Amino acid sequence: MNKLVCSTLALLGAACSHQAMAQSQVTIYGIIDTGVVYTTNANAAGNSALKMPSLTASFPSRLGFKGTEDLGGGLQAMFVLESGFAVDTGGMGQGNRLFGRQSFIGLKNNYGSIMLGRQVNMTYLVTAKSDVMGPNIFSISSIDSYIPNARSDNAIGYLGTFSGVTVGATYSFGRDTSTAGGASATSCAGEVAGNAKACRQVTAMLAYDSQSFGVSSSYDIMYGNTGASNGLTSSDNTDQRVTLNGYAMLGSTKIGMGVMDRKTRAAAVNTNSDLYYLGFSYPISTALVLDAQVAKLSIKGSANKSTLSVARLTYNLSKRTALYTSLGYMKNAGTAAIPLDVGGTVGTGMNQFGVMTGVRHTF
Repeated sequence: MNKLVCSTLALLGAACSHQAMAQSQVTIYGIIDTGVVYTTNANAAGNSALKMPSLTASFPSRLGFKGTEDLGGGLQAMFVLESGFAVDTGGMGQGNRLFGRQSFIGLKNNYGSIMLGRQVNMTYLVTAKSDVMGPNIFSISSIDSYIPNARSDNAIGYLGTFSGVTVGATYSFGRDTSTAGGASATSCAGEVAGNAKACRQVTAMLAYDSQSFGVSSSYDIMYGNTGASNGLTSSDNTDQRVTLNGYAMLGSTKIGMGVMDRKTRAAAVNTNSDLYYLGFSYPISTALVLDAQVAKLSIKGSANKSTLSVARLTYNLSKRTALYTSLGYMKNAGTAAIPLDVGGTVGTGMNQFGVMTGVRHTF
């Protein structure tokens, strides 16, 4: 009798466990990507540098957890926890955050998704399909380091797609709590009593995608506060970006382009700049892909200009593992000192050539 009861309870437990698993799903995923990069004119003396990069290679390395639970009636709960890390040292990225790439919980149904927590904003999402190089070590991420780090702490986000039209927005009560330094840590925690603008950030996106082409636009404005970096030391200081992007498919070849207008109203100086990019992605074979891009940053009212030319050849050993080589050249005019490689250095007004070879594995 005891054996029968135990067997029955075991079967019931297994059935309940199976039902719970059917309602909830959790996925572990990631990218490990690194190699060796060589650049010229890495300092004012014109010395070259040979190193293993920390911030990115062909993609930034990451480890993530994401899950959904079916709540019935077409409603789902969801979460994402995604950590960025440096393969060369094992250190955490995004200002030493544990889950610095994404950390949010939300609900979604046919009308879209609502998300709460640290999340990518619309400037990050809007260039994903038109920028063929993505966050490659030689890319427009070198020209504007905010692009691959366009995330907001303390944010409410919405994203929905309806018959090819995607709309999205984020509102952050305090855009960046990290003080660790670097492009992804700007020391503007916000959520200050009596100052509704302190470290706030608002982003919005409108996009249309079809099988043959897509167009998108975004708006992004961040406010400063006392102690914030990049000159945004008051809530009256702002950094605003507006983008227009597009892509077209010519057979299996993708042509992508875009422009980003940036206006900074900082404590010391106001600046206005335009970033243009044009590129293509061509699959030479099922395993071999060629990507190339030209980009230019122009600072209005200044002689400072930077022009980037980059090409990348990727050989896919499998669906998960790839070898690649990137070649790049950055031309700096005036007193511009934008490095070719993300997170790198260059002498003021110097041009820079670079090459990187690496390996990438996704799981």
